[in-house]
Amino acid sequence: MNQTPQHDDSLTTTQPRVAILGGGPGGYEAALVAARLGAHVTIIERAGFGGSAVLTDVVPSKTLIATAELMDIGRGATELGIRVARDDTHNPIDALSVDLAAVNARVNALAAAQSADIKERLLASGVVTVHGEGRFTSPHSISVTGCVTDDGTPTDDCTVDADIVLIATGAAPRMLPEARPDGRRILTWTQLYHLDEMPTRLIVVGSGVTGAEFAGAYHALGCDVVLVSSRDRVLPGEDEDAARVIDDAFRTRGMTVMSRSRASAATVVGHGSTEHVEVTLDDGQVITGSHVLMAVGSIPNTADNGADKVGLTLTERGHIQVDKVSRTNVPGVYAAGDCTGVLPLASVAAAQGRIAMSHALGDSVSPLVLRDVAANIFTSPEIATVGWSQRDLDDAGVRYTATTLPLPTNPRAKMMGVHEGFVKLFTRTDSGTVIGGVIVAPRASELIFPVTLAVAHRLTADMVAGAITIYPSLSGSVAETARMSHQRAPH
Repeated sequence: MNQTPQHDDSLTTTQPRVAILGGGPGGYEAALVAARLGAHVTIIERAGFGGSAVLTDVVPSKTLIATAELMDIGRGATELGIRVARDDTHNPIDALSVDLAAVNARVNALAAAQSADIKERLLASGVVTVHGEGRFTSPHSISVTGCVTDDGTPTDDCTVDADIVLIATGAAPRMLPEARPDGRRILTWTQLYHLDEMPTRLIVVGSGVTGAEFAGAYHALGCDVVLVSSRDRVLPGEDEDAARVIDDAFRTRGMTVMSRSRASAATVVGHGSTEHVEVTLDDGQVITGSHVLMAVGSIPNTADNGADKVGLTLTERGHIQVDKVSRTNVPGVYAAGDCTGVLPLASVAAAQGRIAMSHALGDSVSPLVLRDVAANIFTSPEIATVGWSQRDLDDAGVRYTATTLPLPTNPRAKMMGVHEGFVKLFTRTDSGTVIGGVIVAPRASELIFPVTLAVAHRLTADMVAGAITIYPSLSGSVAETARMSHQRAPH
């Protein structure tokens, strides 16, 4: 059961009051830090602890993708010498099939379990949890309405006053006026996990990270997928070589990718067994499918919580402006996560929240350094990046060397039947310091870590190359790329 905020007169001036609006990664990580530092902490969440990252975004989507990965592995079994059943005409029988209702039941159960674990940890740390809708009445006072207990029973509304406030309200899917989600046929990524049957044809509008991940996952699960991309290729904001690998992989595996196509509307047509969706493109072309996923970006959750009423500086898109220690322009008020627009990653939100509380409560703290943050796209293969991108290096006029090693040359990759991917390192031409990297590979999210260490600690390529790796291993390609980056000292 959630706890009612206690304003105990016995709280001394040495125990500051902290209020956190939003229970996602930025919020709950901040709460844990503040509690460890001796603050009286109240966290307010309207949906469930862990926020959208745990309930409708990161945890559910990556659980779904993990299932899709197993389907991909199964389809590649014959190459590895694993027999596939054949019918009387000697045609391969599809031995793998997907029960989407069971998949989504597991996805939702895992998300709920993770949310419960987070709340249990908050309570164990002495954090007061409040389930309700929070809205600022002043920079240091939050009115909470619609309060309920853990079992959904309505309870008294309340006001939470605090010396330090953190806003961590996240973001929500952006919607097109002519393609309003209905939760049945026209969907956002938060609604996919309620489907009981596999779409017969899924149209994915948007080829950024979210669109590419879901398009790849559903195609691997056996769904006919049409990916509508407004650019020349998928993942237009990523490393060009990496995006090209994914674009080629999608097309080679049979996905329909419509480049330079922009959707203007989506409509549900027909009734009963004939019901379907029609997606209209800007050029007038109409695409039909059973369902459409709108993955056209997100907007910060700042319009309805009173953030704009208490003097906070917002950007044109509604994000809360913060500095490198998560301070807003209002004294004592901090912000973290997607509502700030700094970098839409759960890891960054968590770091912002931790930094905010350490700074606010006088602990030692290092400002957020975005160049040291690794990011991953969970397509097949995955794309992991850290540090400077090649585009930014070119734009900044930095003298650098780019060294690339194709992954299929790696012995472990050959054993695994891997035919796609590469390791790319960026080093400063003068010093050999590693300043960025891109890995396209299975489990690139794991392989990027040594490159992240190199970037964060300003290691040279020779330092990375000097570490002996396991043979055979995919990580051996990271060391080999570093050896290829060696700069011979002048005589």
